[in-house]
Formats: sequence, C-alpha cells, structure tokens
Amino acid sequence: MSVQTLLVIRPRRALMVCSVLAVALLAVFVVVAVLLRNGNTGVHFQRSDQAAMIGIGILLACGVMLFAIARVRADAEGIEVRNVLITRRFAWDDVLSVSFPDGASWARLELPDDEYHAVMAVQAVDRARAVEAVRALRKLHRAATGG
Repeated sequence: MSVQTLLVIRPRRALMVCSVLAVALLAVFVVVAVLLRNGNTGVHFQRSDQAAMIGIGILLACGVMLFAIARVRADAEGIEVRNVLITRRFAWDDVLSVSFPDGASWARLELPDDEYHAVMAVQAVDRARAVEAVRALRKLHRAATGG
C-alpha cells in the first residue's frame, strides 16, 4: 500500500443496520439467558447454560458485524478490497473496469477471463454515495491505466 491513500470507502447503511441488529441479537440472548432459570419448563438450567446463551449472543452479534467491516482503499497504484473475511489487493493494470450491474447489491471489479471481485463497501442501499464512489474509483482506474 502506498504511503498516501487517495480514496477510502465504507458502507454507511450496512453499518447502521448491522449495529442495530447486533445489539438486538445480544439483547434477546441476554433476556433469554436471564429467563432460563426462572421458567417452569421441567428442565433445570444452570448458570453455565445462561453463560452459554450470552456467549452465543455475543458470537452472533460479532458475526453480524462482519458485514459492516467492508472497506475499499484505492490509490494511484491499485485498489485494496476488504469484504467479510478476505482482503485482496489488485493493481489497476489487473482490473478491466469498475462496474455496478443493474440489480446488483454491490459494485464489482471486472477482471480478466470473465472473472470479477465483489466490492461490498459500495452498496446499492447507499444510493448517491455508491454512485459517487463508483465514479471516483473509475476516475482513479482511468488515471492509472491511461484509458
């Protein structure tokens, strides 16, 4: 990665939705854990069962937040795309174009041999921000490849 990053893009609505969903999941699992001991179901729940329920809530909340960490860093040399679990760096020479197909949820990098790589940081639900992000990425791509 070059010293100066020209463009950093993160999804906005996904962060809000994932944050709300993660808090809601955690709250539900904590409430269920608290109510486990007080229920009259015929099953004897222990404190370890309550702790396990809270642990499951934490794991699910963390899993939901993985969808909010998408990021793009682009500069004159290339583009770094971080999606849910994987971060990949592409030189602009390896990218044919930046596209946002009709009906797609997020943008993508068109690569040689009919392959592509999803850019989850540029999402359709971000509307105008997504349009501006694609335009900015295309501008960097044109400047780097001379096309």
